[in-house]
Amino acid sequence: MVTDEELEKAKRRAEKENQDIGSALVNDGVIDPDELRRVKAHVMGMPFVNLKEKDIDFQTLSMIPEPVARNHNIIAYNNKNEELEVAMLDVDDLQAIDFVRKKTGKKIKPRMTDSESVSAALQEYQESLDSEFSDIIESESQELEAIPENKKEDEPSAEELAELAEDLPVVRIVRALLRHAIIQDASDIHIEPMEEKVLVRYRIDGILHDAMELPAESAQPIVARIKVLSDLKLDEKRLPQDGRFKVEMEGEEVSFRVSILPTQYGEKVVMRLLKQNVEGFTLPELGFHGSSLDRVHWATKQSTGMVLVTGPTGSGKTTTLYTIMDILNTPEVNISTVEDPVEYQMKRVNQTQVKPDIGFTFSEGLRSLVRQDPDIIMVGEIRDEKTAHLAVNAALTGHLVFSTLHTNSAAGAVPRILDMDAEAFLLVSTIRLLIGQRLVRELC
Repeated sequence: MVTDEELEKAKRRAEKENQDIGSALVNDGVIDPDELRRVKAHVMGMPFVNLKEKDIDFQTLSMIPEPVARNHNIIAYNNKNEELEVAMLDVDDLQAIDFVRKKTGKKIKPRMTDSESVSAALQEYQESLDSEFSDIIESESQELEAIPENKKEDEPSAEELAELAEDLPVVRIVRALLRHAIIQDASDIHIEPMEEKVLVRYRIDGILHDAMELPAESAQPIVARIKVLSDLKLDEKRLPQDGRFKVEMEGEEVSFRVSILPTQYGEKVVMRLLKQNVEGFTLPELGFHGSSLDRVHWATKQSTGMVLVTGPTGSGKTTTLYTIMDILNTPEVNISTVEDPVEYQMKRVNQTQVKPDIGFTFSEGLRSLVRQDPDIIMVGEIRDEKTAHLAVNAALTGHLVFSTLHTNSAAGAVPRILDMDAEAFLLVSTIRLLIGQRLVRELC
């Protein structure tokens, strides 16, 4: 029971600190947060659920990625037809509800619960993941063929590495890692060798999360398997390597862009996940509204000129360009691109991958593209003077050119191109639009 004195004190505190009386009572230690949630659910006429009494299957649980569930205390527990019931500590967290609605495509029915229920569900979540993946990985790790002790001083041959890569346990481990990442809706997989273990981390919603730990001896077979999938050199461990491969899992076709870098304890692998059969974005979905949207539409309707998208790495520049290409992709125009790498395949678009190791760079690719009778040209990135000059010349000679620059703002694009010895008076004639963008997390 709350006394009159405690209630008056809570009212004064609520007015002073601009909060509701319930929060003030909790902050004063008068009532427990879970007691307040029960009262709030009763007042709102909302069901209060005890998740410890629920038998939640893994498929329903995993409809919300574990980091989102943990950070926002939201648990999917009942999936029926077009509705999904979720238990929450804060039913006013509209961002979380909207995120789950967009992700699942279902009508979300929020229910109030307590902190013990959420903790129990998160533990069950982790146990389900462990039983689904970690048990497989651990059992398979024990069967991995390790490099014999007398071979550790000498590097294993390409033939030995190829045998390791095709070993059934490592095939299952890598497949489990990839499937786990897809289910978790990860954008990147980090496989990091350490002195006594291998750490696997996933980037979900822009934040890295520890996923699992593997025995140190599993590093070499796993890297070898990924190299085989990516068609990379098995016996090259001194230099970085880049590649890609494609798999079909969980009903999705996913491309993996692979980067391998030698480190102190072995080769670190980072894989970027690129889902191929997802629907494209629209400009409003990317954050273009009002006058900004009008400017983009105006620039893309021009027959000549240059549009540059700027921002730091990972800010979504390529996604913006692909969205614009999708809008412009009609039978009346010839669109050609030169990219590094080709991240998404687009129908009716002639996409070219640069190959610097044989001298086929952005500048060489662009020089060849202008002889292919293009109406629209997309250059993945302007990195050097040659590419900058060729892009400006292409924009001056009847082509609409799109590209990206690594600058912190749209205004910074002009001095960046001038640093590449482009003529200022030519930029005035060619640049139609400069876009500066950042990637903002949906759930903060």
